[in-house]
This record gives sequence, structure tokens and C-alpha cells, in this order.
Amino acid sequence: MAQPTAPGPAPQGSSGDSSHTRAWAVGGTVFAGVVLVVNGLLDILKGITAVASDQIYTGIDDYVFRFNLTAWGWALLAVGVVALAAGLGLLADALWARIVGVTMASLSLLANFLWLPYQPLWAVVSIGLGAWVIWALTANRSVGSSSL
Repeated sequence: MAQPTAPGPAPQGSSGDSSHTRAWAVGGTVFAGVVLVVNGLLDILKGITAVASDQIYTGIDDYVFRFNLTAWGWALLAVGVVALAAGLGLLADALWARIVGVTMASLSLLANFLWLPYQPLWAVVSIGLGAWVIWALTANRSVGSSSL
């Protein structure tokens, strides 16, 4: 009669370890796709809001980076559209979306840093989500689609 093995983590190099890592990487990629879709939609809404009215956001006079809010709204709108497309591509498991997703998350980090005086809490949350998306899409590059 075979002795039952104790439950616990599988030894290094076993198939259990590989499937566990793959599950985390796939889950991270799906979550990154969802975050890019949501963040893209929110950037689109922030962009439309800034284009529609310069008075909607509080003006910051002493901030080092001052922008015309209408121009900034158009930039956010463009970033949002591309991020939305990348997020949908990630959910469809496209390799191009992984590359565009890292690029868009990087641009989103920069854009939200510059957006800090207008929406500080949401900018900090977006910066954190952008950093997580970059990690999720680059942590295990061997997992994912090979189609362009």
C-alpha cells in the first residue's frame, strides 16, 4: 500500500511549481488587461472632461508643470483610447498588446505624475496600478501568446 504524501508546496522544478507560476502569470495578465481597459476608459472620461471645460479642474498656479487643460485633455483622450485597445488585446491574448500595454502603462505613469495636482488621490492610485501592470506583463515573458 502506498503511503499518502503530506499536502504542501510541490518541490522545486516539479510540474506543480510550473503550473502554479503559470496560473499566477495568466491571472496577472488578465488582471492587467482589465486594469488597462478600466484605466483607458477613465483616461478617456478625464480627457473629455478637460476638453469640455477648463473650469472643471482646479487651476494650480505654483506647480512646476503647468499645462493648458484643453491640450492636456486631448493627450489623456489619446492615451486612453490606446490603453483601452491594448487592454482589449490583452484579454484576447495578443502578443502586440503585451508590448503596447507596457508602453501605455509607462506613459500612464508619467501622465498621472503630471496630473497629481489636479487629482492627487486618483493619480496616486493610477500610478500604483500602472506599476503593477508593468510588473504583470513583464514578470514572466515566457507565458502568453506567440501570435502577432
